[in-house]
Amino acid sequence: MRDYLEFEKPLREIEEKIEKLAAAGSPKHSVQEELRKLKTRLAQEEVELYSKITPWQRTQLARHAQRPSVLDYVNSFCRDFQELHGDRAFADDRAIVGGFARFNDQSIMIIGHQKGRTLKERMERNFGMPNPEGYRKALRLMRLAEKFRRPIITFIDTPGAYPGIGAEERGQAEAIARNLFVMSRLAVPIISVVIGEGGSGGALALGVADRVLMLEHSIYSVISPEGCAAILWDDPAKVPDAAATLKMTAEDLYKLGVIDEVIPEPAGGAHRDPDTAAKRIAKSFTTHLSHLMDLTPEQLLATRDEKYRKMGVVLELTVQKI
Repeated sequence: MRDYLEFEKPLREIEEKIEKLAAAGSPKHSVQEELRKLKTRLAQEEVELYSKITPWQRTQLARHAQRPSVLDYVNSFCRDFQELHGDRAFADDRAIVGGFARFNDQSIMIIGHQKGRTLKERMERNFGMPNPEGYRKALRLMRLAEKFRRPIITFIDTPGAYPGIGAEERGQAEAIARNLFVMSRLAVPIISVVIGEGGSGGALALGVADRVLMLEHSIYSVISPEGCAAILWDDPAKVPDAAATLKMTAEDLYKLGVIDEVIPEPAGGAHRDPDTAAKRIAKSFTTHLSHLMDLTPEQLLATRDEKYRKMGVVLELTVQKI
């Protein structure tokens, strides 16, 4: 069963009509002609609807409960995935998954946020919000990948790091900062892809990469639209305005030079056609890995350093007095 968002209601009505006619199985020409017209109308409505969605509507798509997760993608285009557990200090955080896998017959390290699908799974995964031990597990796996000279691919999909008291007591801020520091100096190729929601430092802790990619309907921001609206306006009605102001969509971030590629999604989002979405991600990975694997460790570090130093550059103009 597909979950429809509020703005997708026009599509729901058409799809329900198509399902009823198809279930009837009538061979009559008039019925088949009506089916054809409805499918044509549906395709037109999809193009029109998704070509003009707002940043807030895109945020809703990024958070869609049926959106494919890191494990869905790994099972789609990787093989021999061997999940590794624990940070060797405190516990195994199930909000972060990672391990070695083979992609295009090449051994790689996969690391990503995992939200879960059902309510039970989401509770077990803490809704994709890692504790410090999750980031320390990720760091352990990154260092392991560097030791064996394996490229790293990270999947970002989290509303943010878990802000609980226990997480703060165990060093949440330090764990995230440590990941940023170490990732900036890892001498192996790193590719990150935002597949859903990329929230604050909880996302950035897996995002210091040589190539940062985003699915078309994903978001990446320092704060959620709800948090921004609460701080700036103290008004929940301002959430859509906050989403637009934050410039958090893939299109906005590509224009700003924060990310390197926007990966197109199937009509209606990755959850409508997970196989096609996975193929497009795999194709992008293949292209970027091919280029990065040709670079020496010294070249990797130099280009990564240059990439992040260029972000947020401000040109200061001097006005001469006449």
